Amino acid sequence: MKKREVQASVKDERLVKKRRDQMIKGAVTLFIQKGFHRTTTREIAKASGFSIGTLYEYIRTKEDVLYLVCDSIYDQVSERLQEDLDTNRGTLESLRLGIAGYFRVVDEMQDEVLVMYQEVKSLSKDALPYVLKKELEMVEMFEQVINGCVENGELDLTEEQVKMIAHNIFVQGQMWAFRRWSLKKIYTIDDYIKLQTDLLFQGIIAEKSKQI
Repeated sequence: MKKREVQASVKDERLVKKRRDQMIKGAVTLFIQKGFHRTTTREIAKASGFSIGTLYEYIRTKEDVLYLVCDSIYDQVSERLQEDLDTNRGTLESLRLGIAGYFRVVDEMQDEVLVMYQEVKSLSKDALPYVLKKELEMVEMFEQVINGCVENGELDLTEEQVKMIAHNIFVQGQMWAFRRWSLKKIYTIDDYIKLQTDLLFQGIIAEKSKQI
């Protein structure tokens, strides 16, 4: 699935990237405060530090801004996840470290993850499948580590269980962002990582014990 092309009248690629990065930062703040639909392009331009005329040199519609925001957030999370998740070792320790790394990325990008979770449904029909595919690719990274644990004999899980566990990990990470108003009253990020990981491991290791 190809990346959706967002048209710009400016040809300098470095300037396009610079202006769009400013745009993304300004838009995230506004989308958190007001939501995508209540935010205007004029407000996005002002929050980005340039005029509405300049804004339209780099995008065509407000939906373009939302796409750039979601695409950028997924790219950042994916890049960090690739750094923290060792898909080759296939050990419970590598899985534990990967989960901790992913949860910490979400903690650092709480506002961005919240926007992604709340507003991705507003993407256009041609943009939504591409963005969602990027999320599934990240889930598949966790599947690779869990499958490695199965192949190494550290876990005994079916293919369906592996997929469900990978999805659960991904959603539990996001939950730190979209339930932060409640969770932060009870846990630090370190508490949250330990508790969620311990509960996950209790379940999957117990599943192996039942097979013995």
